[in-house]
This record gives sequence, C-alpha cells and structure tokens, in this order.
Amino acid sequence: MFLLNLFVFLSAGIIVYFIIYVLNQLYIRMCKSTARVDGKVVIITGSNTGIGKTTAIDLAQRGAIIVLACRNSEKSNAALKDIKRSSGVNCVYLMQADLSSLKSVKKFVAEFLGKFSKLHILINNAGVMMCPYEKTENGFEKQLGTNHFGHFLLTNLLLKTMVQTGNSRIINVSSYGHWFGTMNFDDIHSEKHYISIKAYGRSKLANILFTKELHRKLIGTSVTAFAVHPGAVFTELGRYLPGILQFVLRPFVPCFTKTPTQGAQTQILCAVAEGLEKDSGKYFENCAVALSSKESKDEGVAKKLWDLSEVLTNCKFDI
Repeated sequence: MFLLNLFVFLSAGIIVYFIIYVLNQLYIRMCKSTARVDGKVVIITGSNTGIGKTTAIDLAQRGAIIVLACRNSEKSNAALKDIKRSSGVNCVYLMQADLSSLKSVKKFVAEFLGKFSKLHILINNAGVMMCPYEKTENGFEKQLGTNHFGHFLLTNLLLKTMVQTGNSRIINVSSYGHWFGTMNFDDIHSEKHYISIKAYGRSKLANILFTKELHRKLIGTSVTAFAVHPGAVFTELGRYLPGILQFVLRPFVPCFTKTPTQGAQTQILCAVAEGLEKDSGKYFENCAVALSSKESKDEGVAKKLWDLSEVLTNCKFDI
C-alpha cells in the first residue's frame, strides 16, 4: 500500500509539474520583429553572460556593430569569442566597464567615443541582485550604485552622441522586483537599515523612474527610452542567493523561469521593433507595455532622484 501511495503521489507530482511547465511556456512571448539594424552601433552593459550575451548575439545577427561593456576581463574575452562564433559575424568589440565605479564608466565612455562617432542603441543591462551589504568605491550602496548610478552616468555622458546620431534608443533593464522597492531619500544608501531584496527593489524602481524622467527630458529629440522587465531568468544574477535555496529551487526552474534567450526578448523588441516611439518612457514586460508600481509613476519622486543622481555622479543633463 505504501508503494502504491508513493507511486500515485509521484505520478501526480510529475503531471502537475508538466502542466505548470507547459502553461509557463505558453505565457512567454517572443519578439516577432524581423527588423534589421545593419550598421547601427549598440552598447550592451553586462553582456558577457545571461540575457546580455543573448541580446548581443541576436543584434549582431541583425547586422549591428556590438560593443560589449563588461567588467570581468577573462570571462568577457571568452564571451567575445563565443558571441562572434554564435552570431557568425566579427563586428563585435569588447571594452572594459565596471558600472559600480564612476571612474571606470568615464574611462569606458572616453574609449568608446575615441573609436565611434555614433550610438544608435544603448542597453543598460548590467546589474547585481540581493548581494550582502557593500558600498562601491564612490560610497554608494552596491545595488543602487551599480544598477542605477553607474548607468545614469553612462547614459548622460553618451546622450549628446545619441541625439546627434538621431533615432536612438535607450533600454534600461528593470525588474518586477521594483514593486518591493521604495525611494527612501533619508537613507538612500541603506546605511541605517539594509534588507537585500528591498535594496534590490529600490535599484530597479530607480531604473523605471530614471527612464520616465529621461523620456520627459528628451521630448523634442528623436531619442527614446524604455524600461523592461525580462522576467524571472535563472542566470548568474542569482549568484548571491543562499546555496541551499539555489539547490532547492533548481528542479523547479523550468516551471517558473525563462531561459536567457526567452528573457532577452523584451529588450530585443524595444531595441529593434518599428513604431515604438509612441511608447517612449513606458515599462515593458513579456514583449508588451505593462503595469508598474504607483511610485514608479510619481513625477516628483523621479525628479528628486534625477537631481540627487546629478549631484552624486557630478554629471548634469546637457544635450
């Protein structure tokens, strides 16, 4: 009887697992745009792994000139070779950039502008998630410093080039996790109280607020900005999750998450799909405009964050 009950229990579990997996796969949308981006210059931060790497391969196959902005040199060199091999093209370049360091960001921009005079697509993809409390060399809480302040500086230093290029796009990779965040300006670097998931949520909320304020400032130009949630993608971004949790979750990954290829689809859509200009400033999920939190739509909070970001990065909006 015990063996029979065990067999029934396991069989039911397998059936439920399969049903959830199928439903998850049916929910996932893929970018259907076949648009080419021949000759367009694209920067993708954090593109040596995960959805950043997948995006680089896709856009390279569409004819883009890809610049990988990555921190880890050894891994990045291997990724460069792999992207060239997988895409079948050689117009892929590697430039070192550590988004947690303002000095590194400035160095990257100087190197990039020394080699390229145009920039058509900037994908701010690099990020860290739920890491132990740490500050960057500039004194920022690591998640906010890497996910927001580094990309804020990078974007602003490249804006003039993008405006001059014309019809350029900026894609900021956010997350559903922004719903768990709030902009506490009295403790912006979590020095008084730190909970990793809330700090992560704050950094992802900052990505959306930045996108919306950037859109408002760019009205009158042909540069557009989009925030995207790639979905739950089990990549190296989850490296800081407890080992036991990663072990427990791994068997269920196919049921509730996307592959890197699936996770890259929304940012690919925002980078290449025609006719998205009307949706500049909006938040996308699963290849469509999606609902974001109430605070992410607060213009007052967005402006306050922008002003603070200008002060902390010592970079003023100037196009």
